[in-house]
Amino acid sequence: MGLLDIFLIGVGLSMDAFAVAICKGLAMRKVNKKQMLIIALFFGGFQALMPLIGYLVGNTFAKKIQAYDHWIAFILLLYIGGKMIVDAIKEWKEKDIVDEMDPPIDYKELTLMAIATSIDALACGVTFSFVENFNILSAITIIGCTTFVISAGGVYVGNIFGDKYKAKAQLIGGIILIFIGTKILLEHTMGITLGF
Repeated sequence: MGLLDIFLIGVGLSMDAFAVAICKGLAMRKVNKKQMLIIALFFGGFQALMPLIGYLVGNTFAKKIQAYDHWIAFILLLYIGGKMIVDAIKEWKEKDIVDEMDPPIDYKELTLMAIATSIDALACGVTFSFVENFNILSAITIIGCTTFVISAGGVYVGNIFGDKYKAKAQLIGGIILIFIGTKILLEHTMGITLGF
């Protein structure tokens, strides 16, 4: 398995993180570079950590979690997406109140998002453990850095659309998170592959 293969795996694994990062960017009034870097660091860090865990514990742990990993991702994304929808509705009701500052990062929520979007990377790490002479440090570095860059881009892209329509964007972001969770659940339980 070459570096290009690992890079392409990293791009594939980072797509859910990219979509969630867009949702985070939707809620920002303007791109807050510090928050963008923290979000990208969380997503990139967890996307690197999960394959390492999968690689180290091998097939035993994967078989135990594989039966319900999709439920974990679904529940986490359903919870976070639902919270975003409730917040958007509250903001519509309180639209007379003008808030010029972006809310501070909710690290608990961000951690849950990062875990939910990187569970597939755990299974990927298990497959790495079966490859002979596999350099896991190079792989997790490439995967983590790829996800970091893609997630930072996601925050920026989300902000472009969300700046004008903050409450609506937050509502859409919540719906997207629930959709991603449902997609993961359907793919794992019914074998339905949604081509995005």
